[in-house]
Amino acid sequence: MTVESSAARKPRRSAAGKAGTAGARRSNRSAAKQGGEPELVQLLTPEGKRVKNPEFDAYVAGITPDDLRGLYRDMVLTRRFDAEATALQRQGELGLWASLLGQEAAQIGSGRATREDDYVFPTYREHGVAWCRGVDPTNLLGMFRGVNNGGWDPNGNNFHLYTIVIGSQTLHATGYAMGVAKDGADSAVIAYFGDGASSQGDVAESFTFSAVYNAPVVFFCQNNQWAISEPTEKQTRVPLYQRAQGYGFPGVRVDGNDVLACLAVTRWALERARNGEGPTLVEAFTYRMGAHTTSDDPTRYRHDDERVAWEAKDPILRLRAHLEAAGHADEDFFAELEAESETLGKRVREAVRAMPDPDRFAIFENVYADGHALVDEERAQFAAYQASFADAEGGN
Repeated sequence: MTVESSAARKPRRSAAGKAGTAGARRSNRSAAKQGGEPELVQLLTPEGKRVKNPEFDAYVAGITPDDLRGLYRDMVLTRRFDAEATALQRQGELGLWASLLGQEAAQIGSGRATREDDYVFPTYREHGVAWCRGVDPTNLLGMFRGVNNGGWDPNGNNFHLYTIVIGSQTLHATGYAMGVAKDGADSAVIAYFGDGASSQGDVAESFTFSAVYNAPVVFFCQNNQWAISEPTEKQTRVPLYQRAQGYGFPGVRVDGNDVLACLAVTRWALERARNGEGPTLVEAFTYRMGAHTTSDDPTRYRHDDERVAWEAKDPILRLRAHLEAAGHADEDFFAELEAESETLGKRVREAVRAMPDPDRFAIFENVYADGHALVDEERAQFAAYQASFADAEGGN
């Protein structure tokens, strides 16, 4: 499916015409230094303590207790949806599922940083970003149940269809961003991919084109430590965010389990894009708590003590600790949210089981604009094949 640019709304602003650009440049220099130990932007410690960051505090300065509760709600409901989808696959209702367990902060923080007129290009695991973009969770499941090729209109939410081919969506995002720039709009594009996809040639090509054409795109890499069974250290000799240096644009590593830091850093990166300052690489340093997909067994290639260590950095528990310590949420809030999450799980379960089977002949439609003799022949052969089952059943 092609996506037409809907971004031509307002003239692009110059980099010099936006307050805070100088601060962004300072962040660029400090977050992407040559060599040295990787720097990590963090605003909430694993214990939920708020820590100051002079470079990125400004991007969350206006956040309210309501906003914090909203981020917490987003993560809880996204995790509940994800758990229900995993259970549905185990029960034979879905063919496959790619869990986001442990990556909620990276997705919700970055997703809530986007504006309505921004455009998002996901992989197949961005369930939290889809939630932020207003995509009904049940629409994500049609492809995994095998009843459609993507259950939503990309232009309805500026959220592209899930991309199964590893890394190719970064090329789509770069091309779209180049179109946004030519349209003269001040919206931005964000592309999601994982540490494994960073080894793909498509990603390297995207970096090259986006840098040369100064495309308004943010590359958001969720480094969850494992590309299926391959650890990050077998994919790169430098921290992933430092790869941006070779292409001439900034990179920054953020604590991917810190929703507040992910929100701040992504706002900064998107602002750079809208101001005409070109691409940014954001590496969200997080961890995939579950399997790569439900067909994977992570116990065959990683140790439990690694998972246990990351459980102590759980993004939801981290924000809850902060909310409780600051007096921003009480037990009634958490109880109501728990009830809401159970309602969501039930709705998802019922919706999946009620999905109608797809039209078996739809595959032959829209192949050619005016039809084709070979397609007609294949359709007839398939129809005869389907009819043979009916004849067999009738014979019994």
